[in-house]
Amino acid sequence: MSRATMTIDGIPVEIGNEKNLLELIRKVGISMPTFCYYSELSVYGACRMCMVENERGVLEAACSTPPRPGMSIKTNSERLRKYRKMILELLLANHCRDCTTCEKSGNCKLQELAIRFNIEGVRFPNTAPEQKRDTSSPCIVRDPSKCILCGDCVRMCNEIQNVGAIDYAYRGSKMRISTAFNKPISESPCVGCGQCAAVCPTGAITVRNDTDRVWAALRSGNTKVSVQIAPAVRVALGREFGMKEGDNAMGKIVAALHRIGFDEVYDTSTAADLTVLEESEEFIGRLESGEKLPLFTSCCPAWINFVERKYPELMPNVSTCRSPMQMFASILKEESKHSSKDLFHVAVMPCTAKKFEAERPEFKRDGKPDVDAVISTQELVRMIKESGIIFDEIEPEAVDMPFGTMSGAGVIFGVTGGVTEAVLRRVTTDKSRASLTATAASGVRGMDGIKELELPYGDKTLRIAIVSGLHNAEKIIERVKNGEHFDLVEVMACPGGCVNGAGQPLASMRGRRERGEGLYAADRVSGIRRSEENPLMMSLYSGILKGRVHELLHVHYGCCSHGKDEG
Repeated sequence: MSRATMTIDGIPVEIGNEKNLLELIRKVGISMPTFCYYSELSVYGACRMCMVENERGVLEAACSTPPRPGMSIKTNSERLRKYRKMILELLLANHCRDCTTCEKSGNCKLQELAIRFNIEGVRFPNTAPEQKRDTSSPCIVRDPSKCILCGDCVRMCNEIQNVGAIDYAYRGSKMRISTAFNKPISESPCVGCGQCAAVCPTGAITVRNDTDRVWAALRSGNTKVSVQIAPAVRVALGREFGMKEGDNAMGKIVAALHRIGFDEVYDTSTAADLTVLEESEEFIGRLESGEKLPLFTSCCPAWINFVERKYPELMPNVSTCRSPMQMFASILKEESKHSSKDLFHVAVMPCTAKKFEAERPEFKRDGKPDVDAVISTQELVRMIKESGIIFDEIEPEAVDMPFGTMSGAGVIFGVTGGVTEAVLRRVTTDKSRASLTATAASGVRGMDGIKELELPYGDKTLRIAIVSGLHNAEKIIERVKNGEHFDLVEVMACPGGCVNGAGQPLASMRGRRERGEGLYAADRVSGIRRSEENPLMMSLYSGILKGRVHELLHVHYGCCSHGKDEG
C-alpha cells in the first residue's frame, strides 16, 4: 500500500508515526529553531520560532500541528525569516545581554539563534524592571532578567517531577516565572534535582558554580585535596571535548584532575560496592522479617528530599544506607585523621542535589562536612578548559590507591536500574556468568520511566519496581499506599538516572541510552563484576570499618527537620 506523503520545501516526504510537523521536518534534515519544544514535555507552542508557511500562506506552529497527507509547507521563506528575526529582537530587547559573563555563554539557545539569524542590533529599549538574582539554593541559581518565558522549567517541574516549585505568575507584560508568593527558591517545595536548569535554554536557571572554592583549596599549601568521580560522569564529559556520546573518558578525566593539581583521584564506584553490600544486607533482613517493605533505595538526594517533604510517613521504608558519595567521603575523612595535612574532599557528580546533600547536618562532623565541595560535570568541563588542558591529547591514567579497586556492579549505578541489578547480583545464589546475563535480561535495563519485574528468590517471588522521574515515583507510591506489594523500589529523580543528571551536558533520549550503554560496556570489561568479589571490601571491613559500619556507612535523616531548606 502507498504511504501518505506531504511536501516540505518542495521535497516529497512520507508521513510515518510523527506526531507533529516538527518531527517530520527534522526527519528530512532541517534544523528548525525552537525554544519551548521538548519531546518529553507537553506541547506549549509559546515561542513561535518553529512557524511554517502552508500552501495557503497561513502560518502554523510546527510543534503543535500534526502532518496531513497532501500538505505543502515552507520552512525558510523570506516572510518566516523576518518573522523569526523580529521574535529574537523582541526577546533580546527585554533580556540581560551581559553574554560574556553569563554561565551559559557559548551554550545558550538564545545566543545561538541570534548568531544563526544574524541579529546585529536591537532597535527597542530594554524596559524590563530590574530583578534580583536568587542565590538562596545550594543547587541552582535563578536570574529572572535572562528568562524568555518559554515555560520549559515550569513544565519539567510540574509534569516530569511533579514538584510544583515554580509556575507562571501575573499576566501580560508583567508575566514571570516565580515561586509561590515570590519567595526564594530555597523556601519553595524545590528538591534540588536541577532538571529545570537542564532544560532552560538561556542563563535564567543555571547550576550553582562552586569551582572557586575548589581552586582555592588547590592553591593552599597546607591542604591535601582529594576528589571522587561518580560513575555517570565518565560517559558524559567526553562529548564536550569531541568524543562520541557515551564514550568512556574515565582515564582521561583522572589524568586531567591530576594535572589540575588534585593529590588523590578516586572512583565513586568503589563506594558503590559498599552500598551494594550494605543495602543487600538490609534488603535480605527486611525480606526475612517482612517489615518495612518495600525497601526504597537511598542513593538519590533529590528523591530523599522529595519523600521527606511529601511522604514523610514512608521514611522508615527508605534504606538507611548513605549514598556512595557520602560513604566514600566518611571513609576518606576518617583515614585523613592520621595525616599531617587537612583533607579537602571534592566530589564530581552528575547531580545538582548532591550539593545540598553535602551540606546536610547528617553528613557533618564537628560542624565540618565530609564532602567539602561538590562540582558538576559541567563545572569540571570548565575547570579543564580553564587549565588549558588539551583533553583529546592527554594519556589516560588510573585512579589512585589504596582505594582504586571497584567492580562493574558499582559502575552501572549511574543508569536507571543499575542499583537494582547490582543488588540482584549480590543476593542471587547463582554466581555463574550465565546468571549475570540472565539478570541483565530480567527487565532491569532500559530507559522506561517505570519498569516492573518479578524474580524467584528461594521460596518467594520478588516484586521489584524501578522508576526514574519523580512523577513516576509518585505513581508507585500511590500504588503502594493502595495496598499493592513491592519488595524493592529503586528511585532516581532524573529521567534515565544519573546519566541524565542536571549537572551533565544535556542529552537527548538517544544520548541517554548511549550513556547507559557506555556504563554497561565498562561493566562488561571489568575483571570484577560483583561487589562482594572486590577484595578491597574485605580489607575495609576488617580495617577502618571494623565496629563502625553503622556509624560510617548509614544515616538516619532528620525528616524535614534540617535547618536550611534545599533548593
